[in-house]
Amino acid sequence: MSTETVHLFLNPTAGRGRAGKRAQRIEQLLSEHGLRVEVHLSQAVGNLEEQVRQHVADGGPCVVVAGGDGSIHEAANGILRGGGDAGLGVIPSGTGNDFAKACGIPLDWEQATLLLADRISSGALARGVDIGRINDRYFANGAGIGFDAKVTRIARSYRMPIGDLVYLLAIFRSMVDGIATPHMRITAGETVWDGPVTLANVANGPWIGGMFHIAPGARNDDGQFDLLIAAPVSRARILTLLPKIISGRHLQEKEIVHKAVTRLVVECSEPVASHLDGEVQPLQERFEIELLAGALHLL
Repeated sequence: MSTETVHLFLNPTAGRGRAGKRAQRIEQLLSEHGLRVEVHLSQAVGNLEEQVRQHVADGGPCVVVAGGDGSIHEAANGILRGGGDAGLGVIPSGTGNDFAKACGIPLDWEQATLLLADRISSGALARGVDIGRINDRYFANGAGIGFDAKVTRIARSYRMPIGDLVYLLAIFRSMVDGIATPHMRITAGETVWDGPVTLANVANGPWIGGMFHIAPGARNDDGQFDLLIAAPVSRARILTLLPKIISGRHLQEKEIVHKAVTRLVVECSEPVASHLDGEVQPLQERFEIELLAGALHLL
């Protein structure tokens, strides 16, 4: 049985505290497979990323993250900034767990821990997963510019233990003061959009916010993004579109443009909100986005 040391990076606040409560049991399950476990706790936003970056830069071959999409976002940025060769193991403990679903990782965290321990113990090969780069940041599951970034910001401000429904509540709150439609010029190969936009979403995986099937055909190992552009819509129209977005039946709607892309540039008429894997970014006017095929090594 392996005596390899597993470095477990954990955000205690992920999943509204679920990750922290599971830490001891996760460590126990890994240890029962003969793995030595060293736990690294995140102290603040960005701290997990920096810890992972330093670990990888020092030659660490493996990073295990227990947390949600935000923790995976930090881990992916830490790995790629630290050198990019370390394998990533994921134990889902967040709210939406969109990346885990995209990768076929069980959402039952104990089952996911046991399967990961088996793979590490047996020396199973990692598989390549596509990663996106937007300006100077990386994203694992998806990037949103416009309305869904506003929704994400509001959702992150809630502390109610209602799971994925927090994003639905945030949508309703986002509509109260109107729906911004900044002018964007979006260029992706021969595809050009030049006009007002409700949102532009670059999907590497099929889900966002846990419950929204934003890009049903997206795969994070196919070497392409799914780009979705939504034309201006009214509050009433958003309400009729919501059930279709949840079920993944919205791609043929008249307001939606859907394209497979590997690289694009988004130029906005004013600084706009964006998010990467649910992490809200500073306001920006220009976004250069590209796909890095197989750049993340998933254990």
